[in-house]
Amino acid sequence: MRAIVYDAYGPPEVLRLENVERPVPNEDEVLVRIRAVAVTRADCATREANRRSGLAVSLISRAISGIRKPKQRILGSELAGEVQAVGTAVSEFAVGDHVFGTSGFRFRAYAEFISLRASARLAHKPQGTTFEEAASVCDGGLNALWCLRQGDLRKGQRILIYGASGAIGTAAVQLATYFEADVTGVCSTKNLELVRSLGADRVIDYTQEDFTNNGQAYDVIFDAVGKHSFARCRRSLNRGGRYLATDGFQNLILALWTSRVGDKRVVFSIPPRYTKQDVVFLKELIEAGKYRAVVDRCYPLEDIVDATRYVETEQKVGNVVLTI
Repeated sequence: MRAIVYDAYGPPEVLRLENVERPVPNEDEVLVRIRAVAVTRADCATREANRRSGLAVSLISRAISGIRKPKQRILGSELAGEVQAVGTAVSEFAVGDHVFGTSGFRFRAYAEFISLRASARLAHKPQGTTFEEAASVCDGGLNALWCLRQGDLRKGQRILIYGASGAIGTAAVQLATYFEADVTGVCSTKNLELVRSLGADRVIDYTQEDFTNNGQAYDVIFDAVGKHSFARCRRSLNRGGRYLATDGFQNLILALWTSRVGDKRVVFSIPPRYTKQDVVFLKELIEAGKYRAVVDRCYPLEDIVDATRYVETEQKVGNVVLTI
């Protein structure tokens, strides 16, 4: 089968197309013919061993992924496709079923086929969605859902979502709206109408206004793109407010510190723990018309380098997808 592989950490150019052996499903697994896979921030960070996050984080990344070279040659985790074969112990799925889900940090989805346990974070594809849309659900959707739950977002609370037009941000706006919070999204000028259409009560154009200086305060500030800091956002939090972080080693330290000191908290927990039921929850929201995946661009598998370069511009809206 065709797959995108890499044998050394580095820039997008280390990725290449290669023929590799097709996986064979075990008795409790399904073999999925992948039709679309998202290119995510996590893929990019893993590929370069988190070099941009500093030496300490890079060393931790290598300790997990491989000290000198990657142990898992195939990246990609957020996928959609159709079941090609099922193990003898599988009853939930049948050959021909359209499915979507995530392989998590086991990756292996930049390929034509992947084998996954039937009990994994895999569900039937939402009715009415394309493979490209379904592959775009889990990255932002699961990350946003995890963060909002950890932040204990409740009905009527005021939340500001910074980076509201990205993969996590577009998901967070919709989920926070579903949870009946009062939602303010922050994005660039060209994405204001998109964020409004996803349910935000108010939008702020960060090129025109600094939300940390406008006198408004929130119960929750969700930094969906890792470009702010607790120090900058602290005065914009109400008493008892929570700053939700999506990355940054310093936020792990701050989460421990602020849980004991002060009346405003940093919420950051790694690794996130998603479940199969979370994937099913997102599927049900989509079918109820309360959630939609936002797809920016689609590339063929062989254009992985161009797709990755675009993701790394940090200008994408929603998700970038490879079609296979």
